Amino acid sequence: MHIEHHDLAREFPEFKAEIHALKAKDAHFARRFTEYQDVDKEICRLEDADTPVTDEALEALKKQRLALKDDLYGQLKAATPSSCCGSCG
Repeated sequence: MHIEHHDLAREFPEFKAEIHALKAKDAHFARRFTEYQDVDKEICRLEDADTPVTDEALEALKKQRLALKDDLYGQLKAATPSSCCGSCG
């Protein structure tokens, strides 16, 4: 079975430059990015090797990955200059 990694650059291609920049200049982002990658690799390892793991444990890892992804996305959005003209509110 082919297991797909959820690499952030593939998940958010529009933020590729920001991901690279934040990894270099923001220690918190870099830590969270590494944590995200580690959790993603663990999920893929468990699924790929068909390692015995409870559904609850795998689901907890997937929820952890999602929470990290949401946090990283928020940081990426905050670091990206808005293209809003300001007339919306």
